[in-house]
Amino acid sequence: MTQAQARAEELKLVLNQYSYEYHVLDKPSVSDAVYDGLFSELKKIEAEYPALVTPDSPTQRVGNVLKGGFKKVAHRSRMLSLNDVFSREEVEAWVERMDKVLPGKKHEFFADIKMDGLACSLIYQDGMFEAAITRGNSFIGEAVSSNVRTIKNVPLKLRETTKSCRFLTGRTEIRGEIVILKKDFEQLNKEQQAAHLPLFANPRNLAAGTIRQLDPKLVASRPLSFIAYDLLRDNPEEVPTNSYAYDMLSELGIRRNQQAAVFDTLESVMQFVGTWDAERHKLPFNTDGLVIKVNDRAQFDELGVVGKQPRAAVAYKYAAEEATTVVKDIVISIGRTGAATPVAVFEPVQVAGTTVQHASLHNADEIERLDIRVGDTVIIYKAGDIIPKVERVIAELRPKKTAVFDFEAELKRQYPETDFFRPEGEVAYRIRGLTGPLILKRSLQHFASKDALDINTLGEKNVEALVDSGLVGDLADIYTLKKEDLLTLERFAEISAEKLITAIASKKQPPLERFVYGLGIRHIGVQTAIDLTDHFGSLEKMARADIDELQSIDGVGKVVAESVVAWFSDQDNSALLSKFDSLGVKPVQHKKASKLKGQHFVVTGTLEHMSRDMAAEKIRALGGVFQPSVGKDTTYLVVGGKVGAGKLKKAEQYGTKIITEQEFMEML
Repeated sequence: MTQAQARAEELKLVLNQYSYEYHVLDKPSVSDAVYDGLFSELKKIEAEYPALVTPDSPTQRVGNVLKGGFKKVAHRSRMLSLNDVFSREEVEAWVERMDKVLPGKKHEFFADIKMDGLACSLIYQDGMFEAAITRGNSFIGEAVSSNVRTIKNVPLKLRETTKSCRFLTGRTEIRGEIVILKKDFEQLNKEQQAAHLPLFANPRNLAAGTIRQLDPKLVASRPLSFIAYDLLRDNPEEVPTNSYAYDMLSELGIRRNQQAAVFDTLESVMQFVGTWDAERHKLPFNTDGLVIKVNDRAQFDELGVVGKQPRAAVAYKYAAEEATTVVKDIVISIGRTGAATPVAVFEPVQVAGTTVQHASLHNADEIERLDIRVGDTVIIYKAGDIIPKVERVIAELRPKKTAVFDFEAELKRQYPETDFFRPEGEVAYRIRGLTGPLILKRSLQHFASKDALDINTLGEKNVEALVDSGLVGDLADIYTLKKEDLLTLERFAEISAEKLITAIASKKQPPLERFVYGLGIRHIGVQTAIDLTDHFGSLEKMARADIDELQSIDGVGKVVAESVVAWFSDQDNSALLSKFDSLGVKPVQHKKASKLKGQHFVVTGTLEHMSRDMAAEKIRALGGVFQPSVGKDTTYLVVGGKVGAGKLKKAEQYGTKIITEQEFMEML
């Protein structure tokens, strides 16, 4: 069985189970976004390998036959689903398709917020509540009348006004969503927590599960709401437009969305889409998009139905706030306090409009709780629309023979020379013998060192004084120092304080490679920092890189790649970079001369005209690579005075050209 075939079979099994939970049990275990993500993955596999398409594939199935404890009822007219669109281009394509069916006809559009609830139809006979039927498979639903009667905002008798009186005779059908509003859901979970009961996962799942309860008393105890989106009569001419239907819903005493509006142009529709993309979190209910329809009902019907979707309406979906992806690796980051934080590295995926490639797993206990492993398919979401988090592993899609993540073994593999321990009562592993202040002192000395930012007045003693006094709590704090702050310390007088402030201020636009090296990213030496900045050109691009792209850089292996990803994935480090930026620290990439590009140098012995550090700097400035020892890729061995035999022997062994200091100076 091929890898694609195996993945397709796994996806079919999982999607069929999710479909059964959604359509038959009305108790979905995942969100629509998760289902859509896995469904799209299966569609892509089948498009690439058509032979894998089978009759039982979810991509070939229209709906499920309902089973359960409620009576089955046929809808007089189908409760159709809508085609999804995700961009302006897709909306324009939808309009073009309608124009082909009805050429020359102007479209007036009606748009409304799409609610994330359980679709249900209310039937009124002569104005009195008679029945409630779930969507089901669009043809046949379940009669849940006794439960819907308990929903407080569902009128048992329609409101009579001068305008609504004609709808109080005969059959009136009102379609809408059963939802739990955000505030009600939050209050319900507070009560659950106070009673030491499990919290509910989300409002949509709870609403769907509640309606299928056999005890109406339990249903009545839940804060359900019904919000309508459609009005149907046996004579369709009684409801000429969708906007008229909404006006009449209000007349009849039925709640409907107040955000809905009519538009003459596609441009104004898209402005409405953009407005609610930004404002949707202020709505009282959850939503993942909008419904856009042709307003005129006669034109709507004339456009007809294709499959189970009407031509005259689409659902515009906003960027998913949940998604599925595969864990490529789990790396461990060491934060500024010495704590070891695991980070999951993903196949890049779009969540809430941004690309997510990694998320913190917090600690060893959280890894054990999630039982997350390399190779797992996981559901991720944005917490507060900002921080990506792993919700859970889809265990059914776990590859065979995956290994449980051994946190202590990984610490030894990724940090072989470092001793970690787990303090009693804490969840984090920490470096033994290192405290936060000690780590900061070492980091700041490195940041100010000659190969990094070269702040020569920020030596060991001054660093200790700044950290011990509390004036500096992280690397960026040196840019907040004022002369009067320094004068409070014993080590500083007017001149020395002025010198340090001036020296720090002069390093607000350091060379990018020096800044990267100065950050102290594990395994990143001077040359690797240069290689990284030459490849990416900016910190932003470097921060977005995944392990595969990093490993494509000459000289960057798995260990270095893991270290870079782990550093940029750490929330403290992200906050530090933001702080640098807010303080006006803007590293710049200077264009280098390429005279020595592709050439690797090793310097041995004592040079007369410059130090070895100066020689290394000149080589790098001209695009060359300075190496500490002779290897197979070394181009030149520069020989000074008092040379040992070891490097000369290696140079002869590898065929490296041996040159004198004078020849080296001529090359420069």
